[in-house]
Amino acid sequence: MTTQTKPTPRQFKVIGTRPIRHDGLDKVTGRAKYGADISMPGLLHCKILRSPHPHARIRGIDASRALAHPGVKAVITGKDFPEKPLDVAFIEVFESMQSLARNVMARDKALYKGHAVAAVAATSPHIAEEALALIRVDYEVLPAVLDPVEAMKDGAPILHQDILFGPEGKKKPSNVASHAQVKKGDIAQGFKDAGVIVEQEFRTKAVHQGYIEPHNSTAYWAPDGRITMWKSTQAPFVVRSQSASILNLPVHRIKVVPMEIGGGFGGKIPLYTDPVVALLSKKTGHPVKYVMSRKETFEATGPTSGSFMRGKIGAKKDGTITAAELTMIFEAGAFPGSPVGMALATCLGPYQVPHVHADGYDVVVNKPKVAAYRAPGAPIGAFSVETLLDELSQKLGMDPMQLRLKNATKTGDRDVYGMAYPVIGGVDVQQAVIAHPHYKAKLTAPTLTGRKRGRGVALGYWFNAGLASSATVTVNSDGSVGLVTGSVDIGGTRAACAMQVAEVLGIAAHNVSPSVADTDSVGYTSCTGGSRTAFSTGIAAITAAEKVLDEMRKRAAILWETQPAEVEFADGVFVSKKNAKDRFTFVELARKLMDTGGPITAAASVDPRGVGPTFGAMIVDVEVDTETGKVAILRCTSIIDAGKAAHPGYVEGQMQGGAVQGIGWALNEEYYYNAAGSMDNASFLDYRMPTSLDVPMIDTQIVEVANPGHPFGLRGVGEIPLVPPMAAVANAVSRAIGVRMTELPMTPGKIIAALAQRGGRK
Repeated sequence: MTTQTKPTPRQFKVIGTRPIRHDGLDKVTGRAKYGADISMPGLLHCKILRSPHPHARIRGIDASRALAHPGVKAVITGKDFPEKPLDVAFIEVFESMQSLARNVMARDKALYKGHAVAAVAATSPHIAEEALALIRVDYEVLPAVLDPVEAMKDGAPILHQDILFGPEGKKKPSNVASHAQVKKGDIAQGFKDAGVIVEQEFRTKAVHQGYIEPHNSTAYWAPDGRITMWKSTQAPFVVRSQSASILNLPVHRIKVVPMEIGGGFGGKIPLYTDPVVALLSKKTGHPVKYVMSRKETFEATGPTSGSFMRGKIGAKKDGTITAAELTMIFEAGAFPGSPVGMALATCLGPYQVPHVHADGYDVVVNKPKVAAYRAPGAPIGAFSVETLLDELSQKLGMDPMQLRLKNATKTGDRDVYGMAYPVIGGVDVQQAVIAHPHYKAKLTAPTLTGRKRGRGVALGYWFNAGLASSATVTVNSDGSVGLVTGSVDIGGTRAACAMQVAEVLGIAAHNVSPSVADTDSVGYTSCTGGSRTAFSTGIAAITAAEKVLDEMRKRAAILWETQPAEVEFADGVFVSKKNAKDRFTFVELARKLMDTGGPITAAASVDPRGVGPTFGAMIVDVEVDTETGKVAILRCTSIIDAGKAAHPGYVEGQMQGGAVQGIGWALNEEYYYNAAGSMDNASFLDYRMPTSLDVPMIDTQIVEVANPGHPFGLRGVGEIPLVPPMAAVANAVSRAIGVRMTELPMTPGKIIAALAQRGGRK
């Protein structure tokens, strides 16, 4: 692994180093507590009855036999919930609360196999499971639609009568929940100017985020009306707000205690079961706990969208791109909310294209409501655009990276919506690809007959997020510091924020003790997602640390009988401007706080706007067995612009993890539905994610183009590593076998079929 560091205006002592992560010992020794570890006196266990049909009207539910079963304490259905969710001051995840409430528990209709229709609380999980079999549901089975293209057609089964689509004055019930459009320039003129045009259709399947820990939730509705929830979530404040809305309660009545999280990747932002266990707790007077099975996690929580896309790109003979026309149809699942808009916003991000016409459709189908998955929408959009560009480079006879570099987006250019890019590293990433030993190396010939090798490359763009964050910094008498944030730690963000505090205060990273607080103990903090945490919560931590420094200057001034403005601070040392012999280290001054006014604690809440967009790339070499269709990954390199890597080891881990997830998405992973609308591979045995035997060591290169919107130059890095891989692998396979692959996953069967269509295996 290599790290390329561009010169930055500042040199750092903590930022950019690789300290041992603060939570490492608890994780490796098993002391860390996850949602499933919750146990308390009187705890009851929840199980949820789920629809066996992808589309069915619920005509009635009889739970009398279940309620009579020994050990069963309560049963609830959709009728136990308030009819309409309560409006709350702020809901971070922009979706209909009415839809969210009906996804938590079906009311009049079940809209996918796995949709919750009733829930049981019992003295043991086994008794609760037995009780489910005693509940009788009268279903009227309805026709289902599983494909978004079919769902858009006239005559398709309609999921929601209140979703209307069509021309003004002629809107009618439809499965098209929304239509987004991007127009720039004159698309007809753009293609008229082109000397070469490529056009393809693409399909991708829904894929799972692959977190190891299943969803879980425990709630206790106390006699005073206050609810405490313990759960594995990326968004405790979102859980609080949305649960309050669904239960028609003010937010102050709910406290969410985030537990350690066993993976999320966006899939643990949505709310699924918290209002359910809360209502069961209210009915029983006991705390109630629910842990999903793996099958439930697959069938009843959100994967990312499957899609159908059509793309057309034109360029002059010298490689200048003139026009791009795109249509993207994304599955939303049973309720609106696919990331098709983000796919439109990002897929052309690395390039300047003068003429663009792009349409995106959010389409409901009888499948689980989709959820975020690392740069939601962007990997799917990049798959179509980057595949077209690879084909375009072949037709033009150009090096695929030289084509991209010729059309690269630069600082000050405008995106498809007309917004100017701030300081960005898109060109730097592309130059790093071209200069990388992997890209320069000759692709060696295979040693076995029937094998073909190919190299693919692709770029990706993610805009990153800012959003609100809060942090509190406390100085201890021994000079150590406590840091409390509301950001759940995924991928080392807790350590990254602690390192930023240490950099400000001039102390070692291990002298900062970071912790994640419940929603009553820290200011509002947005979800851990969107590559925002090290950036935004980092700025909150920096701001709080700077307030600490201001207060400590005052304490030093008291001791030296001078003014705070006369106290300088650098490299962890306070020095008097009037007398250089008057000096205290941070630790020495901390020991005197009780003599100068008492303890120091500072808090900060921020909503930073200086978000730094991120660009990434992947180079991959593959070998394809033309007899079996099996693809082997020979070599893989991930390159991103991190702005400034707070902890390079954690950044590299994000890059390697994203690469492996992308390889799985490209070659193996998919939600496989049968004609009856049932998922046939709802286990990790049949839903095959890559293992260590399926991938080589992932090489990484970090480019650092400092983000001026962050004091230390940070950009978010959690999303971008997953954007280029699928296109890069597809391009490599296509170049290896001589057939353009346009459907994911590229299973052996699809590769054999493509070879056969070409005219035989060669």
